[in-house]
Formats: sequence, C-alpha cells, structure tokens
Amino acid sequence: MALSDASMTKRVGLYPGTFDPITRGHLDIITRSFRVVDRLIIAVARNDRKGPLFSTDERVELVEQDVQHLRDQGHDVEVCAFDNLLVHFARQKGASVIIRGLRAVSDFEFEFQMTGMNTRLDQDIETLFLMASDKHQFISSRFVKEVAALGGDVSEFVTPETLKRLKAASGS
Repeated sequence: MALSDASMTKRVGLYPGTFDPITRGHLDIITRSFRVVDRLIIAVARNDRKGPLFSTDERVELVEQDVQHLRDQGHDVEVCAFDNLLVHFARQKGASVIIRGLRAVSDFEFEFQMTGMNTRLDQDIETLFLMASDKHQFISSRFVKEVAALGGDVSEFVTPETLKRLKAASGS
C-alpha cells in the first residue's frame, strides 16, 4: 500500500526568540513542540536593539548544546540565527507553523498583535501558542540575567553550561 503525499509531508515548525540566555522554560516549549511538528527550527534573533548579554554566535552555541539530547533521541532540530522578517524567514525555511510560548496574559497581548501582523503578511503560516508548564511560567531570560548578575542562584532555571556562561559573563 502506497503512502499518500500528505502522510509523507513533514510539518516544519519555527520557534523564534532571542534566547539570551536559553532557559529551561524555552527547552520545555521546544520539547513539547515535537508533539505537533516533525521538524523544528529554533531561530535565534540577532536583535541587537535588545542589548543582549551574549553575542548571537554564543546564543546559537548555547541553544545547540542544550538541544543536542533531542537530536540524540532522533528529533529533527536545527538551530540558526536570523535577522530578517519572521514570516520571510519561516517561508525561506519551509516552515508552516510558528511556535510561540506563553507565560502570562501580558505575553498574550503582545503575541496576539504580532500574530495578527504575521497573518496579514503570510496567511499560509499558522501561529501555535503553547502555554508554559506551571513550573516554568515565571521564568524569563530577563529575570534569569538580573538574578545571576546580583549573585542569585539560577541553577534550576538554566542548564549547567548556560549557568557557567552566565557566571562568567556576570563576573560571579
């Protein structure tokens, strides 16, 4: 029996973010994304306007290290940097789904507006919101950086390699 074209088509998802740094909350969304996509592209935004702690190359490297276990488990995951319009990048990469994580109502407001704009720019790309799991709802890269810079323990929010880099960057 021949497989239909639809069953052979991989659903490609794109999970964009600054990932400065990548947190366990991000990793939760990444892992759960594989319930709805076959291939996931993690798109690290260059976005120097945000004044990132880590360079784009460092952020890509940290994400690469933190998702290696997913590759080892057979998941199809790519990590790359981008600096163009998200829907253009998604189209360029063949993604039909943009994955976005939501922690709180305040996230939804911004994401709702961005999704509306993206839909106007490309109606063929769908946005899928994944709610942060309860143990990750309060984690944000911004809070992790602030707590780490003030000498607080962020080890439960990031992986050991990211923790090491945070400590080096903040001089603690």
